[in-house]
Amino acid sequence: MMRILVVTNTYPNPDTPGHGTFIEQQIKGLRTIGLEVEVLFLDRFREGMGVYRNAGKRVLSCIEKFAPHVIHLMYGGVMADVVTRAVAPHPTVVTFHGSDLLGENLSGICRKFISRFGVYASWRAARRARGIIVVSKVLESALPECIDRSKVFIIPCGIDLDRFQVMDRKSSCEQLGWDCSSFHVLFNGNSKDPVKRPQLARAAVLALHELGVRAEFHEMRGVPNAEVLNWLNASDAVLLTSLHEGSPTIIKEALACNLPVVSVDVGDVRERIEGIEGCYIAKPDVKNLSEKLNLVFRRGKRIDGRTRVQELSLENVASRLVNLYEKIL
Repeated sequence: MMRILVVTNTYPNPDTPGHGTFIEQQIKGLRTIGLEVEVLFLDRFREGMGVYRNAGKRVLSCIEKFAPHVIHLMYGGVMADVVTRAVAPHPTVVTFHGSDLLGENLSGICRKFISRFGVYASWRAARRARGIIVVSKVLESALPECIDRSKVFIIPCGIDLDRFQVMDRKSSCEQLGWDCSSFHVLFNGNSKDPVKRPQLARAAVLALHELGVRAEFHEMRGVPNAEVLNWLNASDAVLLTSLHEGSPTIIKEALACNLPVVSVDVGDVRERIEGIEGCYIAKPDVKNLSEKLNLVFRRGKRIDGRTRVQELSLENVASRLVNLYEKIL
């Protein structure tokens, strides 16, 4: 049985149960198809950046006890830099998800500096890693030219299709206490995160009122994991306005629930929704976003999106990861 040591700084925990669920799901997929997976969670939110000072020692201790065939770092940045340096020559794979390669240049000087430092750290980790995973083509282009492209693989994160199912909209609204007669727009972003552009999303929904649509804006922040399915099925559209993304999980989950998508052209969203009637790529301006949302409102029905994400089941994605592991050993 292949043994994988997963090292990550983004993982669900009692303080933030919804944080890093996409990584938790990848681990579930690997275990489902028979791999033995040990997880080392470096909690940078609770312990701060100081958690990385002893990260190398902690990983080496896990290697000694668990004897993994592959160390898989499921995020880039400083963590990946520190660990790939410490564990050499053990086989390592690094998955980059978005901001770890694209950075964040909208906040203050301090945040910009930390972000840029993290991107450089990702580059160093990419040079050392035996295998590199990026979740979309846009992230592959963000890698330095010096990185050997033969070791780079585009593998989006999978989703749990057993969990994300199509449910009755009316009953979902009733469970959440939402007005079934309103047009509910779901925004999966943090109002304090400038990369997600929450002001743009809110303004687009407000503009719907001028078009005669009684729309409600729902920010899916701090929603218990158990309620996410109800939120998706109670909504009439999911709205994405981010400055950049890798492969946004919310879009794949929406498609699995046949929920219409309106998004700016970021990450792999265009690839995911292309050709699906009732899904739209919009320009990053209030007028165009509201017009696309209005098209969804006037269409007034669910999409046929679930068939498009069958290839992204946890088991299918896990099998692709195993193929990569076997190639680097």
